Amino acid sequence: MKRSALVVSLTLLVAVAQAVTAQVVPSAKGHQLTITVGAMASGFEPDFAGNWACGGASCPPSLYYPVAQAANQPLIGPGAFVDIKFRRWVQLEGEARWLRFNRYLDVHEDDYLAGPKVPVYHFWKASLYGKALGGFSRMDMGFGYHGTFTALAFGGGMDIKLTKKISVRALDGEYQYWPSWGNSHLMPYGASAGVSYRIF
Repeated sequence: MKRSALVVSLTLLVAVAQAVTAQVVPSAKGHQLTITVGAMASGFEPDFAGNWACGGASCPPSLYYPVAQAANQPLIGPGAFVDIKFRRWVQLEGEARWLRFNRYLDVHEDDYLAGPKVPVYHFWKASLYGKALGGFSRMDMGFGYHGTFTALAFGGGMDIKLTKKISVRALDGEYQYWPSWGNSHLMPYGASAGVSYRIF
């Protein structure tokens, strides 16, 4: 009787150990680090049309400052991004954008931003996300003037998975805030689309 009870107990113990092991393996895979790299094309309203002003009726050139104003045409350019996913709710995104085409009065800008990316909703093969980024932007303001400015960006978009490795960034909208620009602030905004590849 004791021998059969021991055999049953050992059998149950082995079965429980196997069940626990079977649950641990997928869980570990679910939290695996993934890195995705992508390329994109962007169009942005730079919020600067090349206008300069001065407080007085007659000012020396050194007292002129740039004035924020809707541009006559959007800036267009390529970009790149990297997504690092530590787990479902812990993700980072870094992006760089070079808005060098379709210039007006030689105004153009480059953005270098990074920050958290948050998945919002998943359906079919699509994932909606939000993001809050920070970094710096460089703007050439025409007439040989340029500067580097702190930039904050808030936005979101939708990624659609095509294969296990390849996804399309169908839309990415972004609103930027440059707190210190000229004698005020600047608020560029725009949209991007592209494609990405998951490295691992």
